[in-house]
Amino acid sequence: MNSVRPALVGRGRRARRARPIGRFLLLLILFASICTANGNPVIIGSKKFTESYVLGEIAKRTLMDPGIPAEHRQGMGGTIILWQALRGGQIDVYPEYAGTITQEILKSDRSLSLDQIRESLAKFGVGMTEPLGFNNTYALVMRHSEAQRLGVRTISDLRRYPQLKIGLTHEFLDRQDGWWPLRERYALPQQNVIGIDHALGYAALANGSIDIKDAYSTDAKIEQNDLVVLEDDLQFFPKYEAVFLFRLSIRGDAIAALRRLEGTLDERRMIRLNAEAERTKNYTRAADLYFNRGAASANSVGDSFPQKLARWTLRHLQLAGFSLLLSVIFGIPLGIIASRGGPIGQLIIGFASVVQTIPSLALLALLVPLPFFGISVRTAIAALFLYGLLPIVRNTATGLQDIPRSLRESAVALGLSPFVRLWEIYLPMASRSILSGIKTSAVINVGTATLAALIGAGGLGEPILSGLNLNDHVTILEGAIPAAVLALFVQWFFDLLDRVLIPKGLRL
Repeated sequence: MNSVRPALVGRGRRARRARPIGRFLLLLILFASICTANGNPVIIGSKKFTESYVLGEIAKRTLMDPGIPAEHRQGMGGTIILWQALRGGQIDVYPEYAGTITQEILKSDRSLSLDQIRESLAKFGVGMTEPLGFNNTYALVMRHSEAQRLGVRTISDLRRYPQLKIGLTHEFLDRQDGWWPLRERYALPQQNVIGIDHALGYAALANGSIDIKDAYSTDAKIEQNDLVVLEDDLQFFPKYEAVFLFRLSIRGDAIAALRRLEGTLDERRMIRLNAEAERTKNYTRAADLYFNRGAASANSVGDSFPQKLARWTLRHLQLAGFSLLLSVIFGIPLGIIASRGGPIGQLIIGFASVVQTIPSLALLALLVPLPFFGISVRTAIAALFLYGLLPIVRNTATGLQDIPRSLRESAVALGLSPFVRLWEIYLPMASRSILSGIKTSAVINVGTATLAALIGAGGLGEPILSGLNLNDHVTILEGAIPAAVLALFVQWFFDLLDRVLIPKGLRL
């Protein structure tokens, strides 16, 4: 035992000099504290299709021109997600349609006037502008050549062709004014119906993977892809006049600015803006076309790519940094408890393992309805925190369990208290395994954080979602490549930390 004492004391001294876990936590706290402070801008949300993106950019510029700070969170999801975000205060404004408000938000089975809609919304603390000037109704579209070949002109004509394959957006499949009520009204026999992203649906229609899809009447892709809109001969769809919904509690000058957009956009002009957005792959440029009322200015296209990349990357680092910090703060103590085995240890490892098996998108969806979370950055951070627990908990437990029994007995024989044994001996001995788990968690967080853009939390997922909407591979790569490079950088950074934080005698 005496021969072990000098080695043990030597290790304790090296551990006191290094204190790797404490130093790492300090570094992580400093990293996670980097965040922006832009005051309280008006937050504008938009749905995940081109026209909503463009209207969001128009609203942003309308507010910013008179000096009202505004931020646009693009492509946050469907109607219910945006409505919940508006009611919960995560956003302040978003573009919507009168028919959707009546059917999906107010759940009314009868037609409501604009005044009735406005009165009902006021009960939720929400206001509505007058219509912007165009009606963007739902429609079913087919390839022109296929419609001619089959002699299909109206939705009723589809009854004769039960073999047709139909691809619909997931929201349209579930809406009260969507597929199932439409199918019942028209007695449609088609059984081969799949859910598909709005933009990808056009690609599937073009290559023949599907024969029919839902669309918006102002979609520029209808003309670009030589599609025909099937006549709604039973007049199933209500009018979808475009409006802006806003929280009544936002500043009065912001509401006044939004009202200046009323009646300024007819259907033809909206189609032109949508076409410009898809031609240039730039929603800001389409908004510029609206304000110039002529050709879009080549010099006014919003932030440059380096500026946007810096903004996306900073937010991505904030999401990954804060969530990793939480994973470390909770994961290491849980790993220490789990290392002792028994039912509690198994329960901890089991919980972390179960969370890891939940698809990341499903985890976000599960957190959104819960109190305190909603459509917000904290929801994304919470989901990433839960996702990052397993590697840290497991590696901490494994690292502590692998410490030789003889070394543990020597530490006890020296009369060291349990806390001193843990802090000065056990954690430094397990530091290589613990840092390996933190490194794995960090890489997972950087990759998974791209999904945060689905709930308007920003990050490098923004260009990926935008590129999916535009079916533009270059825009997708604008987010995918930096995310991959960031993951490599994180890997390299932790390899460097290994040399700085792990005691010399434990390095590989």
